[in-house]
Amino acid sequence: MSSDDCGKLLLLQAELDGELDAAESAALAEHRATCPICRRNESAIIAARQALQRATYHRPDPEFLRSLAGGIGADRIGADKPSPRRRVPFPWRGLATFGAGAALAAAIVLTVLPAGRQDSITALVDDHVRALQPGHLLDVVSTNQHTVKPWFDGKLDFAPPVRDLAARGFPLLGGRLDYLHGRSVAVLVYSHGKHVLELFVWPTSAAIEEPASAARNGYNVIHWTANGMSFSAVSDLEAAGLEEFVRDWRQTP
Repeated sequence: MSSDDCGKLLLLQAELDGELDAAESAALAEHRATCPICRRNESAIIAARQALQRATYHRPDPEFLRSLAGGIGADRIGADKPSPRRRVPFPWRGLATFGAGAALAAAIVLTVLPAGRQDSITALVDDHVRALQPGHLLDVVSTNQHTVKPWFDGKLDFAPPVRDLAARGFPLLGGRLDYLHGRSVAVLVYSHGKHVLELFVWPTSAAIEEPASAARNGYNVIHWTANGMSFSAVSDLEAAGLEEFVRDWRQTP
């Protein structure tokens, strides 16, 4: 065994990906508390992920694209055509939209995010990953919406809606306070199998926006606004599963 691997490296990576259940996470946290190798590997993995998130893409020049297309027999790529990794000027433009109460179909998972939302989605995913570390996920632990909702009273300058989706396969775990977009926000925490889903909620004066999806580093994000609130659902659950969660949330009174 390598001196840089105590045998828990794969478990450590799985925990950072949110793939361990509560019991497995607790056992790993107990081991990591006395294991300098795990602590060093954890720091290295987090640093690598952050570096990847800050990475930029090289935009190839048109001559290279024409040469590449010719080499594989593709149609000529004109010099006046932008790179496929271009950024669009309007936030969320090009994302799939879908109506409330209807099947959430044709969701587009992006690998390069629009300029107007890139920082926002990065912040959401980073916050979600940090919260999955032991002891950071929940401030109030309860499966009862009538316990979680009043817990936020006096802690925020708004009252976040809390809904019970246990019958839909997304039981409530609790909630916490967090800080995002320069203000305090409510985070409602749900589960689906071994997956954790977080719903970030904060007030907004923006017009109603239908749900729009994006992806970053293996995590899916769906954002929408309604009734004076902004919502962002984040999880490593597959895109279709997160769309189902959003649909159920919007349909549940």
